[in-house]
Amino acid sequence: MITSFQMRAARALLGIDQRALAELAGVSLPTIQRMEASVGNVRGVVESLTRVVDALNRAGVELIGEHARSEDGGRGVRLKEPGPPRRM
Repeated sequence: MITSFQMRAARALLGIDQRALAELAGVSLPTIQRMEASVGNVRGVVESLTRVVDALNRAGVELIGEHARSEDGGRGVRLKEPGPPRRM
């Protein structure tokens, strides 16, 4: 599962807007807008959500799920490689 906060944070790390994420994921802009408007966990068609997560992963963002290994044990987003965010 991914939260709307994680999606927005991931986009911010990559320096991309909603339209660019939609293009990377092969989904529509309104789909991204609806996902990011979700409260808590993103709601939507599983295939679309999978495409978005895969696109973020390919772009270099690692999504950290609940109870995943991290300093504080909470949800978050981190870059796979150190350094400034890559522009698409």
